[in-house]
Amino acid sequence: MTRFRIATYNVHKCRGLDLKVSPYRILNVLQDIGADVIALQEAFAEQAKFIAAHLNMCLVFGCARQLEAREYGNAVLTRGSVLGSRCVDLTVSRREPRGCLRVDVQIAEDLMLHVFAVHLGTSYFERRHQAGKLISPEVLDAPDAKGLRILIGDFNEWTRGLVTRTLSTHLRSADLSTHLGRSRSYPGLVPFLHLDHMYYDAALHLSCLRLHRTAVSLVASDHLPLVGDFEVTH
Repeated sequence: MTRFRIATYNVHKCRGLDLKVSPYRILNVLQDIGADVIALQEAFAEQAKFIAAHLNMCLVFGCARQLEAREYGNAVLTRGSVLGSRCVDLTVSRREPRGCLRVDVQIAEDLMLHVFAVHLGTSYFERRHQAGKLISPEVLDAPDAKGLRILIGDFNEWTRGLVTRTLSTHLRSADLSTHLGRSRSYPGLVPFLHLDHMYYDAALHLSCLRLHRTAVSLVASDHLPLVGDFEVTH
């Protein structure tokens, strides 16, 4: 049996609730978690590089757009070897550029994991398009994505809407209410929405799901990291 820990975290440009920009605080939060794979949303490339270097993790960055003349988007950090990666454009016309970052990770000696990291749009119609793209042969159903898959990130869907229903036909959804006794995760201080999600293949067993809630994480970003412990039997 192989066990590994996955975390997804919208770092909000490393800008905390006190309006201070501090990659150091985000780093401290992630050091506490000790995840094997981390997906970051709303990160600048140099922030992701700083965090990965201090965690001694491999980094793959997926630039969604240029913001303030800097690369901005999704990132995947991993303690395993990166076997491959690619970005898929999820942008809808006249909406903010969005993307899906796929990273193939050698999570253990005999185990590869396809990690899909996303940050979906804020519009219902935008997410409807993006959900269809995610389950297409270009992304989750790609011929070279057979095997263990996990889709994580900020889905910007606060109800059990179209994205949830669409993705649940292909992957299992990590149920916050089962593990936490409630279904809300955002914002960190007073949660009333469920934006951060994990979807995973049935061959994976989710043994524990939690929000990493500490004095530091409550200030470091408006989101809390969502952390899942998984097991797979070979």
